[in-house]
Amino acid sequence: MVQPPISDYAFLSDCRSGALVGRDGSVDWWCPNRFDSPAVFARLLDSDGGHWRLAPVAAGRAGHRVQRAYRPDTLVLRTVHQTPEGSVAVTDALAAEAGARGHELGLRSPAVLLRVVEGLSGRVRMALDFRPRPEYSLLTPYLHELDDGGVRAVAGPAELTLRCAGMRLTADHDRVHHVFEVDEGQVLGFEVAYAPAYGDRPPASDPVRRLTDTVQTWRSFRDTHHYDGRYPDLVRQSSTVLIGLTYARSGAVVAAPTTSLPERVGGDRNYDYRFSWLRDFAMTMRALWVAACPTEASRLFDWAARSIGRIGADPVPVLFGLEGERDVSEHHCPGLAGYAGSAPVRIGNDAWRQRQLDVPGEMVSAVWRLRDYLGEPFGTEVREMVLGLTEQVAATWHLPDRGMWETRDSDRHYVASKALCWVAMDKAVRLAPHLGERADPRRWAGVRDEIRATVLREGFSRERGVFTGAFGSPDLDAAVLYLPVVGFLPATDPRMRATIAAVERELGGEGGLIRRWDTDPAGFLLCSFWLVECLAMAGEQERAARLFEQVAGHANDVGLLSEQIDLTTGAQLGNTPQALSHIGLVNAAWRLTDPAAE
Repeated sequence: MVQPPISDYAFLSDCRSGALVGRDGSVDWWCPNRFDSPAVFARLLDSDGGHWRLAPVAAGRAGHRVQRAYRPDTLVLRTVHQTPEGSVAVTDALAAEAGARGHELGLRSPAVLLRVVEGLSGRVRMALDFRPRPEYSLLTPYLHELDDGGVRAVAGPAELTLRCAGMRLTADHDRVHHVFEVDEGQVLGFEVAYAPAYGDRPPASDPVRRLTDTVQTWRSFRDTHHYDGRYPDLVRQSSTVLIGLTYARSGAVVAAPTTSLPERVGGDRNYDYRFSWLRDFAMTMRALWVAACPTEASRLFDWAARSIGRIGADPVPVLFGLEGERDVSEHHCPGLAGYAGSAPVRIGNDAWRQRQLDVPGEMVSAVWRLRDYLGEPFGTEVREMVLGLTEQVAATWHLPDRGMWETRDSDRHYVASKALCWVAMDKAVRLAPHLGERADPRRWAGVRDEIRATVLREGFSRERGVFTGAFGSPDLDAAVLYLPVVGFLPATDPRMRATIAAVERELGGEGGLIRRWDTDPAGFLLCSFWLVECLAMAGEQERAARLFEQVAGHANDVGLLSEQIDLTTGAQLGNTPQALSHIGLVNAAWRLTDPAAE
């Protein structure tokens, strides 16, 4: 099997879990219990990893064409297949709870995958191929034919029940393969319902009616959100993706719904992104604030504060599980060969063990943004968190760390990390009136000023005339584009202007793409959107807008952005859809709307 391009996949979400469906009609990734739970379909990472394909028999042959789009303001996907026999639409969704509206989206999602087939013209022969492989393909299930015509797949901790009203399906050892015809005007609804092996099974439902209700749930949610800036269509689509990446029960936003899609095909930089990163916290909060509403931003903050708990001497982890789990230790998955042979496939992410000095700055900055919503005085837990983070930065800012790219070699004094330490101290000084008697703004201001002086002295290369990635290093790192975004230096500062120009000149590529460093094999979309923000803040609005449109143009046909883009082929790389890329788009669009925005 030739692996489909990453850009072939569309994203389905019920704000509990995520699925990826390809242009060929195959659901190749689904972790039904929650985003970071074991996959039951994983053909995304191995041709034998399990899938559910529903497409015309003629798919892939001469005369077959595909057009697809999300239903407006939803993550419900409609794919139209045109064949020599006629045309048919397949509409896919992860079901919302029946009757859920507005901010109820995702709170009690039933873990049901819906697929509705509608004949548009002619008579089209369709093929269904259902081949589940629970536990990341470690298990081959038993298939049991049911009295109502459905089939139940049973293995290990998972059960999957496939049904179509009025159609009897037949199991063949480890799969269900069924060919049927659809006439013009005919509608058939299919569903696969997940249940834990020893839990309650969801009742059979009407997939067509449930799909209609799911569309209404999404639209009722989106009706509560408004955006009044530039590029409203792009921002609205990206914000819908970000809502889809939200685990509604806790408010955590996953970095991506996938694991181990490679930064370079055939390489080994393949990581599990199905967790929520504190290091991206302020960026995420800002994007939700701009394009969603304060409710989502506040719930994300509450999740983070609870996840951190009381702060001691140990560094606060850079990431947590979706319900606040701290230990998300990494292991390799033996049952999957990796996307296009890009091994290993990793489950878990050992970056949680790293020292990341930028985490407190992200969190304290988020408190500053939410200060008017946190009450007066701040509650005990918020106050203790800010005090603990601030004192931790005061005691440890001088130490090296792994940097925002989470390198797995040695610790260094990364410039961006130190700048975020400055952010933590600067915002803590401003928040001091809310923090009670233990606040020490005079001492904190002294630490803040010392950090700033150190970064300006050690992080700026006089020889090169630019900020480099780490103290004493001559090498550029696009992470320094974050300095103006967080307010460490204005983009108009001559040192910053020279750095921006050098990054664009030395790390830039085709299509407005920016690499993180000079040996990075691909353009990193977040860095490209940071460059847009820097140019806008520097007064180059027209050039920033042109760059924004170039970078946003790397989305696939349904508006999804992965983490990176191949500089030669333009192919999407890395886990998808990538929250940071969509966050970067939203924040850059708002910066173009208001260059002085905080």
